[in-house]
Amino acid sequence: MKKKNEDRCKFSDLGIAEKFLDILTEKGFTIPTPIQHQIIPGALDGKDVVGIAQTGTGKTLAFGIPMIQNLAKNKGQGLVIVPTRELALQVAEAFQKVGKPLGVRSAVVIGGISQHGQVKALKKNPHVVIATPGRLVDLMDQGIYKLDRVKIITLDEADRMLDVGFLPQIKKILQTIQKERQVMLFSATMPKSISKLAAEFMKIPLRIEIAPQGTSAENVEQEVFVIRKNDKMRLLESILEQYSEDTTLIFSRTKHGAKRIARNLRAMDHTATEIHGNRTQAQRQKALYGFTNGQFRIMVATDIAARGIDVQNISLVINYDLPDNSEDYVHRIGRTGRAGRYGKAISFVAPTQSADVKKIERLIRKTLPVLALPKLPGARTKLPRRETDAERRAGGSGPRQRGRRSGNRNNRTHKHMKPQDKKAQEYGSNISNFITGYDPAKHQGGRMSKKKRGSGPRGPRKGGTRGITGRKTHGGQRRSGR
Repeated sequence: MKKKNEDRCKFSDLGIAEKFLDILTEKGFTIPTPIQHQIIPGALDGKDVVGIAQTGTGKTLAFGIPMIQNLAKNKGQGLVIVPTRELALQVAEAFQKVGKPLGVRSAVVIGGISQHGQVKALKKNPHVVIATPGRLVDLMDQGIYKLDRVKIITLDEADRMLDVGFLPQIKKILQTIQKERQVMLFSATMPKSISKLAAEFMKIPLRIEIAPQGTSAENVEQEVFVIRKNDKMRLLESILEQYSEDTTLIFSRTKHGAKRIARNLRAMDHTATEIHGNRTQAQRQKALYGFTNGQFRIMVATDIAARGIDVQNISLVINYDLPDNSEDYVHRIGRTGRAGRYGKAISFVAPTQSADVKKIERLIRKTLPVLALPKLPGARTKLPRRETDAERRAGGSGPRQRGRRSGNRNNRTHKHMKPQDKKAQEYGSNISNFITGYDPAKHQGGRMSKKKRGSGPRGPRKGGTRGITGRKTHGGQRRSGR
C-alpha cells in the first residue's frame, strides 16, 4: 500500500512544466518530499505559503521550483532571504543545479566579504537574489539595490532570522516590496513573532505543517551525559575514540569555546576544523568545503552552522554546550539522520542544567536518556595560549592573519592610516567616543593620564576620589596594585 502511494506522488503530478520536469528527472529528482508535495501546487498558483518543517526536508526545492517557474511565466525578480552566509551559498547552489539549464541567473548578497562583486552581479539584473538581511538592507540604504522588480519573496528559516535580531530589516524589506507580490515563509517553529509577521504581510496564506513544531528527527538516537565543566574535554576524547570512524559535528555555545575545542582536538591528532563568527568568510567556506569532502572528520561550530550546514554524511552530533534556546537543540541534532540515514546526538549537561534539559524534553515531547559516564582518560597538558601557524594550517585557516581581525580597516599599520582613522583608533571602536572627544584610555578604572592629571580649574587634586568604576583612587593611582 505504501509503495502504491509513493508511485502516485511524483513531481509530474504537481503542475510543473514539462521542460522543467525533464531537468528535474535528469538531476535525479523524481519523488517529492512531503513538504515539496504539499507546497509546490499552491505556490505555483501564486498563493502565499507558510511552511513549518524540520531542517533537511527539502524546503529549498519546495520554494525554488515555484519561484523559477512563476518568474519564467510572469517575469520580474525573485528574492530569497536567509539568516546565514552558509545557507545563502547552499540555496544558490540548489538554484544553480536546477535553474541553470533554463538560463536562470542568480546573485548572492552576503556580509563578511567585499560588496564590489555583489554590486556587479546585481547590475546584471539576475532572476533570483539570495541574500542575508543585513547586507541587503545596507545595499538598499546606499541606493545600489531597489526592490521594485521583486514579485516573489521567500523567507527561509524565518524563526532563526528573528532570533538573531533581523526583524527590523525583514519588516523594511517587506514594506518596500510592491503590494502585488507572492510571499513564502518557512520556519521550523512558529512563535508569536512569526505569526504576527505572517498576519501583517501575507494574504490568507496556505499553512502547511509537515511535523509539529519542535519535532526532532525520528531516526536520531539521543543521549545525555551529566558532566562537570572541567571534565568535558576528557569525555569528548573518550567519545571520539569510541566513534573513531564517524563524521562528527560538535557544537559550542561560544566562538572562543569552539576555537579552544578545535585546537585541543588537533592536539589529539584528530582532523578538525572550526566555523564561527571570528572567522573570515573565506576561512568559513574553506572549513565547510574540507568538512564536506572528508579532509576533516570533525567540525566544531557555533549555532551559526546549525541551519547552514547541509552535509549528508554526518553521523554524530555532540552538544559540547547546550544551546541558549531549546529550539536550537532541534536544529543542531537535525544535522544528522538526514535523507533517511541513522544518526546519533550526544549532549554534555552540567549538574545545574536540569531545568534546561526539561525545556528541551517538553519541546521535543521525549525523555532524554541519561547515561553513566564511561571511564575518562587522564587530563592532558594545557596547550599554550597562542596557536602556532602549523596548528592553524592543520585547521584549514592558513597562516595567522596580522592585526586583530582580517578584513578590518583598523588592521592597517598606524603610519598607513588616514588621520581620521588614526584618531578613531586612539579613541577606541565606539564612534560616539570619537565624536564627543571622550577618551576611554584616560578614564579607564578611574585613572587619568599623567599629562592631564590635575590640570582642571580647581588645581591639582589632593586625597582620594572615586573614578567611574566606583573604586577609590589616590592621585590617579589605585591603592590595590595590579
